[in-house]
Amino acid sequence: ILLYANKRNANKHLNHNYMLCSTISSSICLLRGKIYDAMDNRPLATSSYKEALKLDVYCFEAFDLLTSHHMLTAQEERDFLDSLPLGQQCTEEEEELLHFLYENKLKKYNKPSEMVIPDMVNGLQDNLDVVVSLAERHYYNCDFKMCYALTSMVMVKDPFHANCLPVHIGTLVELSKANELFYLSHKLVDLYPNNPVSWFAVGCYYLMVGHKNEHARRYLSKATTLERTYGPAWIAYGHSFAVESDVQVTVDKWEPLLNNLGHVCRKLKKYEQALEYHRQALVLVPQHASTYSAIGYVHSLMGDFESAIDYFHTALGLKRDDTFSVTMLGNCIEMYIGDSDAYIGTDIKDKVKMIPSTTALKKILGTSADASDSQTQPLEESSVMALETPPADAFQRFLLECDMHENDMMLETSMSDTST
Repeated sequence: ILLYANKRNANKHLNHNYMLCSTISSSICLLRGKIYDAMDNRPLATSSYKEALKLDVYCFEAFDLLTSHHMLTAQEERDFLDSLPLGQQCTEEEEELLHFLYENKLKKYNKPSEMVIPDMVNGLQDNLDVVVSLAERHYYNCDFKMCYALTSMVMVKDPFHANCLPVHIGTLVELSKANELFYLSHKLVDLYPNNPVSWFAVGCYYLMVGHKNEHARRYLSKATTLERTYGPAWIAYGHSFAVESDVQVTVDKWEPLLNNLGHVCRKLKKYEQALEYHRQALVLVPQHASTYSAIGYVHSLMGDFESAIDYFHTALGLKRDDTFSVTMLGNCIEMYIGDSDAYIGTDIKDKVKMIPSTTALKKILGTSADASDSQTQPLEESSVMALETPPADAFQRFLLECDMHENDMMLETSMSDTST
């Protein structure tokens, strides 16, 4: 019996030490995530927050940062919650409670049904966080009157409930309660001048009263300056342009953003995603030469030289003096000819007579050929040479030349947004 008791105590001691180490490791991951977040490295911050939660499912701060900073899509949030080891680290009762509380923090855009509270946590229906979660469901279902009733009840009990304030302010705007929003915004600015929700409320008031959209943008911009990840202020900022029906201004803001997202994805070697962003930018501004050259560049990095040549031709048709497109077109044609297999026939020279040489192609593009290439070569000889595989380091030189020009592309695209 003593041996069994000692063994049981030893197991408890080991479990306690393991949980303590997991908690410490989780805290370190959380701190690392905050550092990455402060450095604007969102992918690594997201990864660190996820790791913190997997080490310790009770690390609510990491989960709150993932959801409040909108680091995951709605489906990614759902998949991540299902992947958490709740059953391994919690008792059965704690697992059900924790899953319910975390689920209420997820995005609710696709939640038209009523919230079901488990029987074992039935006493939480009056909890303010749960009530706010229910109010958010009504808000996203456009049931603003019911949402207002719930948020007003929360505001009576806790006038400065952090999660309730953005929903309550949005409801006041939808119901056109200008006087109530005016009073609330002044009270928030007096008490919390360094909180983004205060200036968000002021911006929403000016947005609602009409003809003061410039004032609204000024205060909403201050809210995003205080916290750059404050989503409600960014959404209201976009609405300030929409109410003016100033579609062109909105397009001018989105087009460089989409192109720069494409450049970032290209840098991360996510070529398909980069192409998707550039194509979206092309829908907004169809005649932008830089977008065509960016798409051509991505195709060249993917080895699809034929498509790259087409896009560079289109870019040059829109902007003839685009040095980057001229250089890239020459390189892509050279690589494309070098990668093409020769026609297998009775007499290869008869099949390649119509293929121009590399020097001739450069002359067509208006680029100067080297002095050594200026001498005229026999047509058959130059054509056969054009079909030969280029030297081993040709592709490395090609990529090096691409890198020399990509900063110019990024700068040109970014400068199309005059507000930057």
